[in-house]
Amino acid sequence: MGIYVVRAFVKLRELLASNRELARRFEQLEARVEKLVAHDQALGVILSAIRKLMPPPPEPPKNRPIGFTADLGEKS
Repeated sequence: MGIYVVRAFVKLRELLASNRELARRFEQLEARVEKLVAHDQALGVILSAIRKLMPPPPEPPKNRPIGFTADLGEKS
């Protein structure tokens, strides 16, 4: 019976160690994501400033309707 208790504690220690490793990796991932968020925000500010400096797009020309049109009320 004693050997089962020892094995249980060994298994418990392994689980705790793996959880610590997981926690460490999760913290590293969070740090990377925070850096990315900061970079994304900075890029967003830069892009919005560039958009403000760009001239607005030209309006498309208004095309005449296709076909013959006659203004009957108009006198020449």
